[in-house]
Order: sequence, then structure tokens, then C-alpha cells
Amino acid sequence: MVHAPVFSEVYNHYRNENLPDAQFFDNALTETFGISADKVSEFKDLFLSTLKYSELAQDTDGKTRIIDVTEQVSGAEKTNTIKKLEKTANVAAGDSCFVMMPFGKPVGDYYEKIYVPAIEKTGLRAIRADAEIFGTGKIMEQVWSGIKGARVLVAELTGRNPNVFYELGLAHASGLPVVLVCSNETDVPFDLRHIRVIYYDLTDPFWGQKLIEKVAENILSALSNPKEAIFETALKVFEK
Repeated sequence: MVHAPVFSEVYNHYRNENLPDAQFFDNALTETFGISADKVSEFKDLFLSTLKYSELAQDTDGKTRIIDVTEQVSGAEKTNTIKKLEKTANVAAGDSCFVMMPFGKPVGDYYEKIYVPAIEKTGLRAIRADAEIFGTGKIMEQVWSGIKGARVLVAELTGRNPNVFYELGLAHASGLPVVLVCSNETDVPFDLRHIRVIYYDLTDPFWGQKLIEKVAENILSALSNPKEAIFETALKVFEK
């Protein structure tokens, strides 16, 4: 029998995102939500059928998107999800989150409006390459230092910026947890679509407030459950 709190936690965890590939989703249900392996199939059938009946799930191009029906969220208050994740994320003073994103408008403006508030919600310090660490010396050495010094990273993929993808490659090769964010699925390369991605809808009047909340939740989730945000091959290398 599926308990309502678990159902709600899974919905909140993946709202406004595509569900991951079957094996990743199965692993998350057992490792993150404590559902026994013999009950995973039953849970998924009930979970998806209920959401589709309620028009909270949409199938597109072989992916299932969980629709977010959250109304306006206060930027100052922390949700129960964030409070719960904080207990296992173990954020320490001075820990940083490195943001990989374009600098040009309009996306570049999201750093101060979206990403800094979201990162501050988690207790981490936000860093972006342009203004934060670009000083004297070689730029890529400073970018590399910022990436390696971060506990978690955020990559804004909207616009397919080549610098962002280069930095993302460095982060993935380093085995660091990365939270992927994009305004549309077209800008997410095919070989990254099996990884969890936060999508936001610019036509939603509350998209900014919702995105702040989701980014904060996913940062803490990545720290609590790094397997969700690290390439499995990179993780195995770092475990040796």
C-alpha cells in the first residue's frame, strides 16, 4: 500500500521536470524515497495513472513531464521540502555553488534575479565566472578553480552557449554534482536528456518564483543524493 506522504514527496521532487529514464527513476524510488524494490512497479503505475487522471502529467517525445500546479511562492520562506533536504545536505559556512550560464541578456540577468536568491536559500555562496573570479591571470585557470572549489554547480543551458557546455564538461569530468536548468527541451543535447533537468515556462506569470524554489530544492537534493546529479561513470572513477 502506497502512503500519501511518499506520493506527495515524489511529486514535489519531480514537479516541472521530465521523469528520468526508467532505471534512474527506479533507483531514486528505492534509494531516495525508501520504496521496496518489489513495490516499485506498483507504485509507478499508481503514481502515473493518478497524475494523468488529474492532468498533472504530460507525455511528449517519449518523456513524461510532471506539471507544476504550485501558485505564487514567497521568496523569503522555505518550503517543507527545503527544510527536510537541509538536514541531509550538510552545508557548511563558506561552501559555494558555481553557476555556469550566459552573460548576455536576457538570460544573463537571471543570475541576480533567480540563481543568487535560490542559492542563498540553501546556505551556499553563489559564484559566477564573469564578475566574481575574473581578475588577473588566465581566465580558464580561474574558471577551473571556481568549478573545483564548489560543492555543487548549476548549469543554465538555455541558448546552447558554448562556454557553458565547455564548463559543464569540466564539471562532469570532475565528478561534481550539477543541477541542469533550461527553458526548453530543444536546447538540451540529446546525450544529456537522461539526466534530471529543471524546465521553466516563461509564459507562466510565476515562473521566476517557481524556478527559485526548484533550483534551491535540486541543489540540496544533489548534495544529499549526489548520484542524481553526477555522471555514473565519473562517480565510479572518484570512488576508486
